Amino acid sequence: MAHYLYMDVTNEPSGKKSNFIQDLIDEDLKSSRFNTHVQTRFPPEPNGFLHAGHAKAICLNFGIARGYSGLFNLRFDDTNPVTENSEYVFSIRKDLEWLLGEELESDPLYTSDYFEQLYLWAELLIKDGKAYVDDQGAETISIQRGSFQEVGVDSPFRNRTPEENLLIFREMRSGAFAEGHCVLRAKIAMDHVNMNMRDPVMYRIRNERHFRTGDTWCIYPTYDWAHGQSDALEGVTHSLCTLEFDSHRELYDWFLDQLDIPSERRPYQTEFARLNFTHTVLSKRVLKRLVDDSVVEGWDDPRMPTLSGFRKRGYPASAIRSFCDHIGAAKTNGTHEIELLESFVRSELNQNADRKLAVIRPLKLTITNWPPEHIEMLTAMNNPEDPSAGSREIPFCGSLYIEHNDFMENPEPKYYRLSPGREVRLRYGYYITCNKVLKDEAGNPIELLCTYDPETSGGKSPDGRKVKATIHWVSANHAIEGKVALYERLFAVEHPGSESGDPLDDINQSSKTLLTNAMFEPSIAEATYGDVIQFERLGFFNLDQNDPILFHRTVGLRDEWANIVKRRK
Repeated sequence: MAHYLYMDVTNEPSGKKSNFIQDLIDEDLKSSRFNTHVQTRFPPEPNGFLHAGHAKAICLNFGIARGYSGLFNLRFDDTNPVTENSEYVFSIRKDLEWLLGEELESDPLYTSDYFEQLYLWAELLIKDGKAYVDDQGAETISIQRGSFQEVGVDSPFRNRTPEENLLIFREMRSGAFAEGHCVLRAKIAMDHVNMNMRDPVMYRIRNERHFRTGDTWCIYPTYDWAHGQSDALEGVTHSLCTLEFDSHRELYDWFLDQLDIPSERRPYQTEFARLNFTHTVLSKRVLKRLVDDSVVEGWDDPRMPTLSGFRKRGYPASAIRSFCDHIGAAKTNGTHEIELLESFVRSELNQNADRKLAVIRPLKLTITNWPPEHIEMLTAMNNPEDPSAGSREIPFCGSLYIEHNDFMENPEPKYYRLSPGREVRLRYGYYITCNKVLKDEAGNPIELLCTYDPETSGGKSPDGRKVKATIHWVSANHAIEGKVALYERLFAVEHPGSESGDPLDDINQSSKTLLTNAMFEPSIAEATYGDVIQFERLGFFNLDQNDPILFHRTVGLRDEWANIVKRRK
């Protein structure tokens, strides 16, 4: 079972956790505000895939419930049949359980489970004169709401009698009106300082088939109307939302005030800062555009900040959880460098990932003085960070592949890798010296002719001479050919859309490179999906689920976050 910490705000050196949400819950328990257990929920709309921002909300809600021996439930806010479907429901549950590292203890809940109760409560508000049917269009209603500087204007239909409103509302449910003909609004105050309290819409007509309820309903509740009531029906004690919902809290409470809900089942809303990254967009609307416009290859594209994209790229779920614990639950929004998340991923993989040899841009190398047909098996550690991972045998012969960028015919200053007349060490193998370069018609190197020193077995020289570089290789006679996908930032700037207003204007057109003739050591055949591997000197790579010879680069070896921290000091 996964282990969860309370999300840390202060990150105090002592290790003592300080979390304003935890402090609130402690006070609630002390005052007996709730006579039952602590209960939290995660309420996504099934209109897209989960992303990194959702990961923070999931870890927070689940961690709080687990920390207080309480309950946590997944509830789909399925109130918009136009954009929602069962594919998103399936993906959300799959991603959530992958992130948590365990299956949900109970089946997901749905706002659509409560459609009948929500409707009856709406009728109750109508009878009490606290809701009315408005025949005006959405644009007119929006204009009449006014602004932060101007009060709103009452609808001409605001003073309909409860009897008339109830009759029309029931006709709305029966399908008597076309979509957009009318809406049900709460009757609060059009001069309220909080714009959300200016007679908000509770129901609108949607002549669309719902993926769960079919054609049973043609009116659907808004988020503001359904959210708090669904929390109360489920027994949620603490409704934890991101900061953009802080202005909705007053309306959340107002709706609950109008209904006969016992105080011990009365939830309340608390807001925390949403997650933002550099070089990243977490707007579901923008992410959907990336998919719909084929900028990426789907919601699970490894360049996407979705949980399915992270999984395909090879991010360990535990690293994402650790990152969420580290950043904590703040009260003000901020932006984290994407390199910080990558450092958590790199740190965990460095401890757990097996090492392999791979050459992704191969250049042929022939050892001219190697005994013909001779094959030597060299011993290589599977993971220097974990001695218990053991070792493996890799074949070595006179025909090898090395990386193209490990050779330079006319070396630049401080280039210490292979060049004509220079000696380097082959990883786990011997010292070699380049003697001749074979080229194609265009003058590009296609093969290096080298000699080896048989006295340097294991990469050690008996005469004590030193070399300045060690390069990796793969036996050409034993290599398994495959593909690797390399990824850069999907967005070329730190804050996409900050200048033009459209994040897609800042797309990095070179964010993916597919190399189709990579060469891997033979043991790569044992790799299975989900096993992230470190290709030595190249980075961490994850095997594709559907293509047994395609590896996605998870993260590079360079700790860019450490460099950022160093610059700040």
